[in-house]
Amino acid sequence: MMMMKTTAASIAALVLGTGAAFADCGIESGSVRILANDFDALGIVIDEAKTCASDTVSVEANMTSEHKSLQVPALTINPAQYTVALVANNSIVPLLNDDLIRPLDDLVAEYGDSLQESQLIRVDGEVVAIAFMGNAQHLFMRSDILEEAGIETPTSYEEILEAAKVLREKGIMEYPLAAADLPGWNLAAEFVNMYLGMGGDFFEAGSAEPSINNETGMKTLEMMKALTEYMSPEYMTYDANEMKALYLADEVAIMNQWGSMVNGHIDPEGPAPEIGEATMLAPAPFVGGGATPAAALWWDGFTIAKNISDEDAAASFQAMVYGARPEVAQANPTGATWLMKDFDAPESANGVLGTAAEGARAYPMTPYMGLLHTALGAELAEFMQGSEGAEQALSDVEAAYRAAATEAGFLN
Repeated sequence: MMMMKTTAASIAALVLGTGAAFADCGIESGSVRILANDFDALGIVIDEAKTCASDTVSVEANMTSEHKSLQVPALTINPAQYTVALVANNSIVPLLNDDLIRPLDDLVAEYGDSLQESQLIRVDGEVVAIAFMGNAQHLFMRSDILEEAGIETPTSYEEILEAAKVLREKGIMEYPLAAADLPGWNLAAEFVNMYLGMGGDFFEAGSAEPSINNETGMKTLEMMKALTEYMSPEYMTYDANEMKALYLADEVAIMNQWGSMVNGHIDPEGPAPEIGEATMLAPAPFVGGGATPAAALWWDGFTIAKNISDEDAAASFQAMVYGARPEVAQANPTGATWLMKDFDAPESANGVLGTAAEGARAYPMTPYMGLLHTALGAELAEFMQGSEGAEQALSDVEAAYRAAATEAGFLN
């Protein structure tokens, strides 16, 4: 099993119409089969990679929100169903644990001239992925609504609560806040963000022993619950896409939303250009008097499957490098916080870049973090619904995690 070491500084360093119908990608032959999450920024890269298709090169993609449940079985078979898996900090871990992706050093040396050193994700000294965009959740705020209420721009969750109270008392907006509290991955991510902002560590140093059932964990849940007082009664049904819909429907004034979705919120050609024009993007808020933003830093990139031919591996690497070349970032400046060289970040990237600059920590790349994330998503719902206390909820999380980690061999 590969063990990974990463730091917020290294991820922060990463954060710090371009193709013809048939592009000349320099690929003689091969099959490129891409598995990816389904959001706009990834689609930009994939669409560019597809232009590498020719009479001797096939390029196809499956963009789906179920990608994480598909990737391990799809890459385990031989030959693998997909030659490329697009991944992030957390979704690469199962592929590494099961030895399903190949080292890329040789391919980088042969075809990676356009890549920056900061894009090369290394584990145990080997390049295992190519990062092409940074991401984080950060504040999206309606500057017009805050100005109407005479509210100074909030920079902490405590100030956000005060702002929400004013907006309600003045009759401007009953439910001005939103968060992705949908049970499962989203709810767990909200806990992770807040816990990082509180300065918490998820595990005992150097071990898989959980370390969340403590005062920091309690304060994290208390703040998460306090925020729901100013959210719609259906807050447990919201994911990032639902938050976007509510925001563009003029029903939310402040939220911590994904930077990778910024273009859909501020697009002058979108469904609510007046809301986009009034949107203020800012770093993720602080919490509890801490100096660390309450948001995890992420990178997105691509890996190449191990159980495929060398021909398909080379074709896939070349197509993905073409899809993520610097010209793509330059032609789509608001599409993402791109990591390609010579990218001149627009104002729309300020939220992600500011969150990184303020010292946000990276989402942990430990092989057992996924088990804790799953336990958080499953066991916190009753607390958020008000039917269970914080201490019991955290005890349930640790018990569920311990059972899974023991079964996986991380704990005795």
